[in-house]
Amino acid sequence: MSGFTTRAVHAGQEPDRLTGAVIPPIYQTSTFVQDGINVLRDGHEYSRGSNPTRNGFEEQLCALEGGFRAFSFASGIAAEDALLRALLRPGDHVILGGDGYGGTNRLISRVLAPWQVAHSPVDVTNPDAVRGAFTDKTRVLWVETPTNPLLGIADLATLAQLAHDHGTLLVVDNTFASPYLQRPFEFGADVVVHSTTKYVGGHSDVLGGAVVVTDKAWEVAEVNGFSPGATLAELLAFQQFAGGAVSGPQDSYLAARGLKTLALRMERHQANAGRIAQWLTERPEVAEVLYPGLPDHPGHELAARQMDGFGGMVSFRLAAGEAAARRFAESTHMYKLSVSLGGVESLICWPSEMTHGCVVGTDQAVPTDLVRLSVGIEDLEDHLEDLERAFTS
Repeated sequence: MSGFTTRAVHAGQEPDRLTGAVIPPIYQTSTFVQDGINVLRDGHEYSRGSNPTRNGFEEQLCALEGGFRAFSFASGIAAEDALLRALLRPGDHVILGGDGYGGTNRLISRVLAPWQVAHSPVDVTNPDAVRGAFTDKTRVLWVETPTNPLLGIADLATLAQLAHDHGTLLVVDNTFASPYLQRPFEFGADVVVHSTTKYVGGHSDVLGGAVVVTDKAWEVAEVNGFSPGATLAELLAFQQFAGGAVSGPQDSYLAARGLKTLALRMERHQANAGRIAQWLTERPEVAEVLYPGLPDHPGHELAARQMDGFGGMVSFRLAAGEAAARRFAESTHMYKLSVSLGGVESLICWPSEMTHGCVVGTDQAVPTDLVRLSVGIEDLEDHLEDLERAFTS
């Protein structure tokens, strides 16, 4: 199966062998009967270790990203936490995109820091800044592209080369683009992470996260029976089982269902987003529109080469400043005020105190005049009517 949507529909989603049900059943079970002591049916013992519904979703996502193996978790942050604990040891260093999801920043700066994991925030759209941030302790270069919420574009091929020159892994958060628009492994990434809550699930009805890895070996201090040179897949499989923050079968089913329509939804998301971004450039109330599909976006040409479209997220800055941005975010009707994104419905966010409140007062603080739109699949005319109303309210 070579086509993206064909793989999305069929990879890991074989009809039920017993009944022939076209949709694989949800294996809502905690444990599995053994045919003898440690004689397992299809390798299933306990749902923390494996569950056919979760395994099917992992295979499906892995096929779309073009990775070696995927692992599904209870949330995006749970996925990131498991990955970092699998890769890092006290004294290690992470280069982290300064413009990125506040929850990732909080995880690294406030949860891992007491365990002697250091980090340096940098502008990942500036390869020279990234190059200057490496130390002899750097183990991970963590990149979002497009970035959240300023929608900057990082050059994945260049950053992959920098990371590998320094013996470092390139981890790419592909949540904003989704595998339909961007496949970081094609540019040299070692690991891809997702909040599957967002575009993968696509309907704002499931919480989840995922890590997809290559078959690369990774040198770690000997621990838990792994000698140096264990593969990323081996380390993640152990961390998923030992840490236990797995996605449940119902959540795995919903994420798998969402993937089947990802291509169709993303086409509508980005068609609407492109029209709205252009419309916003013509509004006198708007000082700047941040959308990589606009020709004057500094990352436009790179995004055109690296992505198969420009996505469904639009950010913009209000000329009248903070009060105007806050008022606008609270004035829409169809756009619901929320911290999430990527669902079929449109959402609006004031990132400064919502998604990025944990970095207020730091160098990573988000501009207070910024509004972020997760553009849904509703009719374009209704988008424009709602946004027009908010400008004039």
